[in-house]
Amino acid sequence: MEFDMPAGDDARRVIVREWIAAHPNPTDQELADAGYVVPHWPAPWGLDADPIHQLIIAEELAAADISLPHNAIGIGWAAPVIWLAGTDAQKQRYLPGIFSDRERWCQLFSEPDAGSDLAALSTRAIRDGDEYVITGSKIWSSGAHGARFGILLARTDPDVAKHRGISYFVHPMDAPGTTMTPIVDMTTAHSFNQVFFDDVRIPVDMRIGEEGDGWRLAKATLANERVGLSSGGALWGAGPGVDDFLDLVRSNGSIADPVLRQRLARLHSNAEALRLTQLRTLSAQIAGETPGPAASIQKIMSDELGGELMELAKDLQGADGMLEGSGPPGEIATPKRWGPTEINFPRGDESHFRFVDPIWHYGFLFSPALTLGGGTFAIQRNIVAEFVLGLPREPNLEHGMTWAQTRHGRSEH
Repeated sequence: MEFDMPAGDDARRVIVREWIAAHPNPTDQELADAGYVVPHWPAPWGLDADPIHQLIIAEELAAADISLPHNAIGIGWAAPVIWLAGTDAQKQRYLPGIFSDRERWCQLFSEPDAGSDLAALSTRAIRDGDEYVITGSKIWSSGAHGARFGILLARTDPDVAKHRGISYFVHPMDAPGTTMTPIVDMTTAHSFNQVFFDDVRIPVDMRIGEEGDGWRLAKATLANERVGLSSGGALWGAGPGVDDFLDLVRSNGSIADPVLRQRLARLHSNAEALRLTQLRTLSAQIAGETPGPAASIQKIMSDELGGELMELAKDLQGADGMLEGSGPPGEIATPKRWGPTEINFPRGDESHFRFVDPIWHYGFLFSPALTLGGGTFAIQRNIVAEFVLGLPREPNLEHGMTWAQTRHGRSEH
């Protein structure tokens, strides 16, 4: 792995700093117009930036405490597929609203009977002239109650192999016949939803790509999802990271318990291993290589690290760790609001733990979901076993495919 960040006087850094000086508190629209939301994209959306240039931009924005738009599903998952297979009219309609965060997006993939085996989905899209009629339901739709659009997978042809009969749509969340039921998880946050489609009609021009090409596009979405869920903070890119946590531990004195000290050392080691793995992936990208299923390795490591971090944050408090709101005292290095936590776990005088950020309690309750969302830990291990390590395949006798192939979207038939 070859990886060296450019010096502080690098011309690319200077350009970003000059822009920040002219825009010290930029709006999401200004960030999008500057190409900083997706700098690796070509103009007019981005800057054709290589991975090093992207890291430079990220570092300079972070140093100025400037956050990019939080439209993660729109920017990270929907936009690349629209760019890959959308028409010019679709790109002009949807991409500006995504990058400026004017229009939030959600994902409408999983179903009550089609989660890990996504290709078994049963939501139907039946063509009727210039429209499709959508019937069925989706579940675990994060943020659907605040989204303008959703990326929807639906079966357009039930008479062909299940991977070949799926199409990819943009679904307006306010379309008549679309309803949803909130799913309140054990953090007490309303993050998820079950979405129902009762003869919902959408125009044909909301289909992305050709009819029946949805599975190929879904694989592109899922690959982006796994990379996105294995970066940044410990909670799928959000929340504090290991460095934030260890800084708080150091600021509160030494740890005498040898078992806890060993767990802290292991946490640091695992975080460093993940960081180096991410840099190895970046190095491959710089060399023009495509990591492919190796993204699953990052997701496995990141998910387990997040759970380990949040559990240790509680255990360091001893018996107090069983109480709501407990966690390591002190300010996180980069104070932020962490979404649902500010409603469900208040800070400061409103909290029983006045000097503890509620993200620790929220994160502890949320962390079991890390190894399930975006592809379960078992699925990711099978992908790595077959497509990275080349281990013998586990047969799926019913469909003539290996177990991991059915979930990674690869078939020899």
